[in-house]
Amino acid sequence: MNYSELYSQVVSRSKASAIRELLKVISRPEIISFAGGLPDPNLFPVKEVAEIMNQVVLEHPKESLQYGTTEGQDKLKTELIKLLQDTENITVNSSQILVVSASQQALDMAARIFVNPGDAIITAAPTYLGALQAFQVAGADIIGADSDEYGMIPEALEKELASLKQQGRRCKYVYLVPDFQNPTGTTIPEDRRIKILEIVKKYHTFVLEDSPYRQVRFEGVSPKTFYALDKGEGNVITLFTFSKIFVPGFRLGYIVGPEDVIRKFVILKQAMDLCSSPILQLATAAYLKSGRLRVHIQELIGVYRQKRDLMLKTLAEVMPEGISWTRPEGGLFLWLTLPKHMNASELLHKAIENKVAFVAGVDFYPSGNVRNDMRLNFSYSSPEQIVEGLKRLAQTIKENI
Repeated sequence: MNYSELYSQVVSRSKASAIRELLKVISRPEIISFAGGLPDPNLFPVKEVAEIMNQVVLEHPKESLQYGTTEGQDKLKTELIKLLQDTENITVNSSQILVVSASQQALDMAARIFVNPGDAIITAAPTYLGALQAFQVAGADIIGADSDEYGMIPEALEKELASLKQQGRRCKYVYLVPDFQNPTGTTIPEDRRIKILEIVKKYHTFVLEDSPYRQVRFEGVSPKTFYALDKGEGNVITLFTFSKIFVPGFRLGYIVGPEDVIRKFVILKQAMDLCSSPILQLATAAYLKSGRLRVHIQELIGVYRQKRDLMLKTLAEVMPEGISWTRPEGGLFLWLTLPKHMNASELLHKAIENKVAFVAGVDFYPSGNVRNDMRLNFSYSSPEQIVEGLKRLAQTIKENI
């Protein structure tokens, strides 16, 4: 049977994740990897999760082991409403929240709901690779707006929106990771967020705000979310996830937005997977209600801050002249820039020979035309691996600069 004659257009638009493919190649234990976006598994609250899972099954057997509602378990949504009020000063009701299978499902759903093949959307350049994958599958025309050390540049965004308007086209949404962006680690300041929101309103589109890392802040004061700045006017849809602040294996996140839009997401999710796991939702609700999430996040912040500091210190000690990098105030990543004549994708093969790995930056650009950047993750590796891995990376760069 020749299946190639039967595949849909969606399959032809689908590309393998450069990161996921790379992780298969570098799984050998002797390779120190800065490639993944993985939390430190040594920090997983194993005992607490085991206790809560046991408690949920014994106390709520029918609810936890049965199918659940597509919208999400009421117990979890009640805790999410409290969490948003307490941490972000955002007031929403249950109909403005949809529980999803982490933010990757939310990105896929957003593309399916708003994008027809050929429709334009705008992202920062660079931006999260998983979002680009989801948008490409939907057939979006992805346009990158230039960014600097403070994230997307408002003037660059307006330039792209004006260009689309001149062509008689409309941007369906502007996708942003405003806090400790994946891949660069940059954060958009509040005054710039206000400008971006004003521009988005002017051109009658909205901000799709992706917020996986926001609570993992090491220093400074958090700018308000785009959702909070919008003050309920309906110009922002925000995606949250527990993958980076609790456990990624639960695959749980949630979408916050206008009621009528959330209803569209609900209908689509019914066709996709009926509901996210009830038992995992109830366990997460119990964890939130116990107050242990806040304690756990503080533990994450303490460990990840030390790892970030060590990575920054070691980079300053071992890297040759002409190499620069970002200094994130939180999150899991920093962004290293090589001299323009160097190609990070070509360097990666040589780095793996030297038993160290990273993600080449080219795959994070919608246009795929910038080749001298790389993303480094500091959350997963041990302190010893961070030092040794960066020494190997620096030596690879020196040999090929």
